[in-house]
Amino acid sequence: MKRIVIVGGGYAGFYAALGLERRLMRSDEAEVTLIDPRPYMTYQPFLPEVLAGSIEPRHALVSLRKNLPRTQVISGSVVEVNHAEKTVVVCPNAGDEYSLSYDVLVVTAGAVTRTFPVAGLKQGAIGLKHVEEAIAIRNRLLSSFDQAAGLPIGRERKRLLTAIVVGGGFTGVEGFGELLSLAESLLRYYPELKLQDLDFRLVQAANRILPEMSERTAARVVKSFERRGARVHLNTQVVSAVNGRVVLSTGEQFDTNVIVWAAGNGANPIIAKHTDLPVDTGGFLLVRADLRVGTEDLLIKDAWGAGDNASVPDLSGDSPTSRVVPNAQNALRQGRLLAANIVASLRGRPIKQYLHHDLGTIATLGMGRGAFQSGRIGFVGFLAWLIHRAYHLYAVPTWERRMRVLAGWLVSVRFGRDIVSIEDEKHPRAAFVRGGFPRSSADRSNPRLSEEIRPTHQVAQDHSLEPSAS
Repeated sequence: MKRIVIVGGGYAGFYAALGLERRLMRSDEAEVTLIDPRPYMTYQPFLPEVLAGSIEPRHALVSLRKNLPRTQVISGSVVEVNHAEKTVVVCPNAGDEYSLSYDVLVVTAGAVTRTFPVAGLKQGAIGLKHVEEAIAIRNRLLSSFDQAAGLPIGRERKRLLTAIVVGGGFTGVEGFGELLSLAESLLRYYPELKLQDLDFRLVQAANRILPEMSERTAARVVKSFERRGARVHLNTQVVSAVNGRVVLSTGEQFDTNVIVWAAGNGANPIIAKHTDLPVDTGGFLLVRADLRVGTEDLLIKDAWGAGDNASVPDLSGDSPTSRVVPNAQNALRQGRLLAANIVASLRGRPIKQYLHHDLGTIATLGMGRGAFQSGRIGFVGFLAWLIHRAYHLYAVPTWERRMRVLAGWLVSVRFGRDIVSIEDEKHPRAAFVRGGFPRSSADRSNPRLSEEIRPTHQVAQDHSLEPSAS
């Protein structure tokens, strides 16, 4: 019996495993093993709404074990691939590393958040690729409002009400729009604070945002943000972010309590540096149009790839780079084709090439605001927001998750967002260790506590939440 090992449980990996379960009807035909450090698949398009409190965090997650009952799920990471020997080295979440053999390898490890050598970035910024990060951003903004409401006008209050998102792609723009929307909605509960007190900035290194949309639509999105009091810095880079002090390439400097880093995707380092599979100059896995690993001149037998970590030829001609755009829409469809092609290959049948014509792109810009682009048609506003919600409600896996998300949206329409911040979520022992003392008093009287559980303002400056990429 063939052993199929899937490396990564994101869109492509999840849908590949799901398709294999449905297509491999005979139990003796093949066994499927999926390896991922997280026990769930994250529906990343919902992360901006998790950040804003429009969706409960768990509703953006899909359990691997619950939805893949016939797949062996290993909680861990693949740290090395030796395809010549057909083995992978697995580092489980608990226990020692071990070698696992396979007959067919499927690489869907996903990309990682791309970073640059910016001073203070690792210490103070938060990414927006995992649900833990979305929760952290939300908690930090809510805590900032709570603290700022009790302070007089001045530098510290200004710092708490300043937020910056770095990156003008879909992740950055959607995260910025929802973060701004959350801040706007909070003002009604904080009479001490006004809209003009907020300082929200989107920083993009290129001369425009949203490269997947037309320049005209992207310009409308910028104007929409500016009408809401936000600032968009184009042709600008962050050169330093030490202790929350942001320095831009234009020379402008300011203090902030929220730094969100969404400056694109980078190659998964395991695939780029710890495999014998072919990769391009950027470290992305080279994949043919039929999703087999290799090039037109070189075919790697029994190795398949898809998703954000794969460089797949674009047969539609829609992409200016001649490679398929790495997004959720393509990863989902590639995962389904992976399953069909692997089963066809096992049974000696013809396999198909991946060809998908993009029907359009959509983005949320906050509650009741969105952007839509399809061919030459592009617009910004409420209708685009409705299209965004309708599409992603359809696209999120399983009817259970769809119903939970829809129910959450309906509750939010009637009662508004939940604005509770669980400030000590990352430090569940804080109240127990303080023993009833106020936060600052307990920290001063207990040096060990001040090291283990830092005051909120210090956490905002130097606590880095950077989960390992799946």
